[in-house]
Amino acid sequence: MPLYMDVHKDVDASVEDVVEAHEKDVAIQDKHDVEYKRYWVDEDEGTVFCLFEGPSKEAGENVHEEAHGLTADEIHEVREGE
Repeated sequence: MPLYMDVHKDVDASVEDVVEAHEKDVAIQDKHDVEYKRYWVDEDEGTVFCLFEGPSKEAGENVHEEAHGLTADEIHEVREGE
Protein backbone atom coordinates (compact mmCIF):
# COMPACT_ATOMS: atom_id res chain seq x y z
CA MET A 1 0.00 0.00 0.00
CA PRO A 2 1.39 3.47 -0.81
CA LEU A 3 2.85 5.64 1.94
CA TYR A 4 2.06 9.37 2.16
CA MET A 5 3.26 12.37 4.14
CA ASP A 6 0.81 15.20 4.52
CA VAL A 7 1.69 18.73 5.59
CA HIS A 8 -0.55 21.12 7.49
CA LYS A 9 0.75 24.71 7.46
CA ASP A 10 -0.08 27.70 9.65
CA VAL A 11 -1.64 25.46 12.29
CA ASP A 12 -2.79 27.42 15.32
CA ALA A 13 -2.98 24.50 17.74
CA SER A 14 -1.09 23.11 20.69
CA VAL A 15 0.58 19.71 20.69
CA GLU A 16 -2.32 18.51 22.83
CA ASP A 17 -4.77 19.65 20.13
CA VAL A 18 -2.80 17.73 17.52
CA VAL A 19 -2.78 14.61 19.72
CA GLU A 20 -6.58 14.87 19.98
CA ALA A 21 -6.97 15.30 16.21
CA HIS A 22 -4.71 12.28 15.59
CA GLU A 23 -6.80 10.17 17.97
CA LYS A 24 -9.91 11.14 16.00
CA ASP A 25 -8.18 10.11 12.76
CA VAL A 26 -7.23 6.72 14.20
CA ALA A 27 -10.78 6.16 15.43
CA ILE A 28 -12.18 6.23 11.88
CA GLN A 29 -9.22 5.36 9.65
CA ASP A 30 -10.30 1.75 9.02
CA LYS A 31 -13.45 3.00 7.36
CA HIS A 32 -11.25 4.51 4.62
CA ASP A 33 -8.66 1.69 4.49
CA VAL A 34 -6.03 4.09 5.89
CA GLU A 35 -3.49 3.67 8.68
CA TYR A 36 -2.06 6.82 10.25
CA LYS A 37 1.39 5.73 11.45
CA ARG A 38 3.10 8.76 13.01
CA TYR A 39 2.95 12.52 13.17
CA TRP A 40 5.30 15.38 13.97
CA VAL A 41 4.59 18.90 15.21
CA ASP A 42 6.73 22.00 14.69
CA GLU A 43 5.07 24.40 17.12
CA ASP A 44 7.39 27.29 16.26
CA GLU A 45 6.47 27.13 12.56
CA GLY A 46 2.88 25.99 13.09
CA THR A 47 3.40 22.94 10.90
CA VAL A 48 2.14 19.39 11.37
CA PHE A 49 3.28 16.36 9.36
CA CYS A 50 1.28 13.12 9.22
CA LEU A 51 2.53 9.82 7.82
CA PHE A 52 -0.08 7.38 6.59
CA GLU A 53 -0.59 4.33 4.43
CA GLY A 54 -3.62 4.15 2.23
CA PRO A 55 -4.97 3.45 -1.22
CA SER A 56 -4.73 7.13 -2.27
CA LYS A 57 -4.05 10.69 -1.14
CA GLU A 58 -7.78 11.27 -1.19
CA ALA A 59 -8.44 8.45 1.26
CA GLY A 60 -6.14 10.08 3.82
CA GLU A 61 -7.71 13.46 3.21
CA ASN A 62 -11.17 11.95 3.69
CA VAL A 63 -10.13 10.69 7.13
CA HIS A 64 -9.00 14.18 8.19
CA GLU A 65 -12.13 15.78 6.75
CA GLU A 66 -14.50 13.41 8.51
CA ALA A 67 -12.59 13.18 11.80
CA HIS A 68 -12.06 16.89 12.49
CA GLY A 69 -12.14 18.97 9.30
CA LEU A 70 -8.44 19.91 9.43
CA THR A 71 -7.32 19.03 5.93
CA ALA A 72 -3.73 19.08 4.69
CA ASP A 73 -2.15 21.79 2.54
CA GLU A 74 0.03 19.23 0.76
CA ILE A 75 0.14 15.46 0.42
CA HIS A 76 3.20 13.67 -0.98
CA GLU A 77 3.65 10.02 -1.83
CA VAL A 78 6.90 8.96 -0.13
CA ARG A 79 9.16 5.94 0.17
CA GLU A 80 11.16 5.09 3.23
CA GLY A 81 14.93 5.16 2.75
CA GLU A 82 17.29 2.55 4.05
